[in-house]
Amino acid sequence: MACQSVAAVMDEQALLGLNPNADARYRQRAMVYFEQLKESHDAWEVCAEALAKGIYNDDHVKFFCFQVLEHQIKFRHAGLSAAQQQLIRETLMKWLQCQLMNAQPEKPFIRNKAAQVFALTFVMEYLTLWPKFFFDVLSLVGLNPHGVDIYLRTLMAIDAEVVDRDILHSPEVMWRVRPQETRRNTLIKDSMREQCIPSLVESWFQILQTYQLTHFELTCQCLEVVGAFVSWIDLNLIANDRFVNLLLSQMSVEALREEACDCLFEIVNKGMDPVDKTKLVESLSQVLQSAGFFNVEHEDDVDFLAKFSRLVNGMGQSLVLSWTKLVKTGNVKDAADTLQALEAKVPLLLKLLVHEDDDISANIVSFCYEYLHVLKQLPQLTDLQKTNIEAIMLAVMKKLTYDDEYNFENEGEDEAMFVEYRKQLKMLLDRLAQVSPELLLEAVRRVFNTTMQNWQSATFMEVEVAIRLLYMLGEALPASHGAHFTGDTAKTSALQDMMRTLVSCGVISYQHSSVSLEFFETVVRYEKFFVVEPQHIPNVLMAFLDQRGLRHNSPKVRSRVAYLFSRFIKTLHKHMNAFIEDILTRIQDLLELAPPENGFPVLLTSDDQLFMFETAGVLIVSSESPAERKQAMMRSLLSPLMDAFRLLLAKLLQETDEGRQVALADCLSHAVGFASRTSKAFSNKQTVKQCSCTEVYRDCLQTFLPALSCPVQRGVLRSSVRSFLHRMIICLEEEVLPFIPAASEHMLKDCEAKDLQEFIPLISQITAKFKRQVSPFLQQVFMPLVLAIFESLARPAEENDQTAALEKQMLRRSYFSFVQTVTGSGMNEVMANQGAENIERVVFTIIQGAVDFPDPIAQKTCFIILSKLVELWGGKDGMVGFPDFIYKNIVPACFLAPLKPTFDLSDAQTVLTLSECAITLKMIHLKRGPEFIQFLQQEYLPSLQVSPELSQELCQVLQQPDLKVLKNYIKAFFQRAKL
Repeated sequence: MACQSVAAVMDEQALLGLNPNADARYRQRAMVYFEQLKESHDAWEVCAEALAKGIYNDDHVKFFCFQVLEHQIKFRHAGLSAAQQQLIRETLMKWLQCQLMNAQPEKPFIRNKAAQVFALTFVMEYLTLWPKFFFDVLSLVGLNPHGVDIYLRTLMAIDAEVVDRDILHSPEVMWRVRPQETRRNTLIKDSMREQCIPSLVESWFQILQTYQLTHFELTCQCLEVVGAFVSWIDLNLIANDRFVNLLLSQMSVEALREEACDCLFEIVNKGMDPVDKTKLVESLSQVLQSAGFFNVEHEDDVDFLAKFSRLVNGMGQSLVLSWTKLVKTGNVKDAADTLQALEAKVPLLLKLLVHEDDDISANIVSFCYEYLHVLKQLPQLTDLQKTNIEAIMLAVMKKLTYDDEYNFENEGEDEAMFVEYRKQLKMLLDRLAQVSPELLLEAVRRVFNTTMQNWQSATFMEVEVAIRLLYMLGEALPASHGAHFTGDTAKTSALQDMMRTLVSCGVISYQHSSVSLEFFETVVRYEKFFVVEPQHIPNVLMAFLDQRGLRHNSPKVRSRVAYLFSRFIKTLHKHMNAFIEDILTRIQDLLELAPPENGFPVLLTSDDQLFMFETAGVLIVSSESPAERKQAMMRSLLSPLMDAFRLLLAKLLQETDEGRQVALADCLSHAVGFASRTSKAFSNKQTVKQCSCTEVYRDCLQTFLPALSCPVQRGVLRSSVRSFLHRMIICLEEEVLPFIPAASEHMLKDCEAKDLQEFIPLISQITAKFKRQVSPFLQQVFMPLVLAIFESLARPAEENDQTAALEKQMLRRSYFSFVQTVTGSGMNEVMANQGAENIERVVFTIIQGAVDFPDPIAQKTCFIILSKLVELWGGKDGMVGFPDFIYKNIVPACFLAPLKPTFDLSDAQTVLTLSECAITLKMIHLKRGPEFIQFLQQEYLPSLQVSPELSQELCQVLQQPDLKVLKNYIKAFFQRAKL
């Protein structure tokens, strides 16, 4: 043996470190030893000998030895000598022989690792060095239970390596190795089919037959192997009387039935000819039925039924697939037979669908969905098919119902699973609506009306699901823009009747949160109903406003109702005029800013209050009151916020405790957010000015702006005030301008990269909206802002600080975006009046951004700016000295940027950058004419070693009027240059 030359002595001290409880010093030594053995040319052989001779009893050492062997086979097999490769084969067979004689099997984790090593060796050597792998293994193990266990585990490991589509092999080198691996795996499977699969199948049959009553674990393992291999071997080897009868007999053994079910599922799932598939499913179906498996109502084992349901689902889906293929090929007779076989499974489908265990029901949903899809394609439905549809509807309605154990106030994993299951049922309901909308509408109407007539005596589950079904019809029977109450009279009158019943039968008083939520969700889904029947609005409004809605004892209901109420008011604002003052009075306490110190529980969270303030704003703005009244109402809404803000800001300035500072800053931020949210009520038809509310919002600005100079909790306060300013720029128009200079000055003081990044969009918004009106201000703020950005970008950061690097990248982008806004807004003077030194400094940063930073988004912006500057200053009457700058800096940038290794021409964003680069070159030619062409041909392109022919070609394209031709040429030019 090759290992004779190596003393079979392992580093015992290092081996102590393999124990999970060993101290760190020993563990470190074990790691070092492991690396030595892995990398050594032959030191690993000591592990082979240890395994072959069974030298060590310690499980961790055995596992360690297999790991070392695994590394050799996986990564160094090709470099091993023939003797070493033979050593590995002998080691594995000797170790396997030892297993046959051991009284006790190895621990599962060692057997699994051994199986992996066997499988890897098989993959490496089966096609070349070890074609008799299975013959050798089977000859050795026979029917010895310990040997059979290793054999079966090895087969599953081979499946994972060679067949399993869910496992991505070698992900780190996937893009290189995958085609070779795929070819190798195909060759292995082809060779196995030719040489050994019949022998393997025979061995499985013998194992199943021998151990089905004495060794359940081995039998289950074998069934798993059959299920794994059946997808790619000859099905006739398995789908025959001998094998299928054996599997069916195991379906009656409690310990085996689940695995036998999974095995049958894999057999049914195998891809094959549609006629053969139908025959297979039918023969299996007949045997299962005659054996009594279809009588699921007498079966108590829910785990088995979940597997059986999955099997029936697979059988059903297989029949649907066969039918689809047969219809497509025009095989009318076989398609009709398959449809008949499909219909025959529907009674079993229904039994499983309505089963009280949701897992069993969920496993059959896909078959049910696809069966309905088949019915949808049929030109006409038979009476039996209509009966089936109604039965599925009733099943879905029953299964949508909550059970007693559902915890509404503290939803956990079980509740989340039911919510997911309900989504699957909703898909069935939607599909039912596509197959037969009339039947669905009638079925829902029947259930709904029956339940609403007796809601006082019904359980909450029955009431909730009845309303839920009405809600679900809204999506199942789609209508353009929610117009459910116009058009098709049968549908509209049915929905209208149900909505009338819902809002007038008193069910909103039902004392359960699920019913309350479903009521309000449905009312808002069908809000257009109230346009048709506005007489119901007062009752529903009261429900929203009292203990049934916004004052419900469940926080979950209150929170959701706050949102739904805002939607209800927004849609029906034209019908609210008579109730506005009353609503505002009733919700007044819900609009109070909750002070941080009182500790009392609040009815609504600050997020919920945002919806309430928006609702109040909509009511005021959309009212038919005169403008003076709207102003008074808006002032009475916002004044308490302003008063509270002043008090809280004064407290914050004096507060020293950091926890209290955070609480006060949050409260101040909420106040600003609430005021900001009211402004969403305004529109082009109802502006702030038309509603005479300008003064109110100006007062808000005056109240909130001092927070910008607050020395503590700056981030929170600046962010909220900045958001308010964004809203006011939209709402107040030029009335906001007097506040901008002071606000900008405060925001530019002591600011971080993130502050600047968030401030720039504000300035850009002002620039884009007001243009020339803000030119003096922009000229004044331009350099302070630019210098603050430069300072922030120049601050040193840790080399590996990804967050800081990303912040700088985003700030750089924001800066370039700001310069683009200024240059593109037609205010040439903003930059022109900054002085030659400052202009040069700024423009150099644009050149740097175009060339030096590998960020195509920023680079694209920089080329847009450069093109604009050439347009503004590059002509005969442009800025003095700028033409010189074009030739010295802008032209080189247009060539140096695309030539950078980081400029990836296969990336779509980079190609857009290159287009802007081409536009810049075109603009230079437009402004400088023949002089530019002469510069390129005689000076610049020769300096890049561009041949005269290529140089002339580029210049000719540049002089053509078609920009698209230039863009395509430039791309090809740089692709060639980079070869």
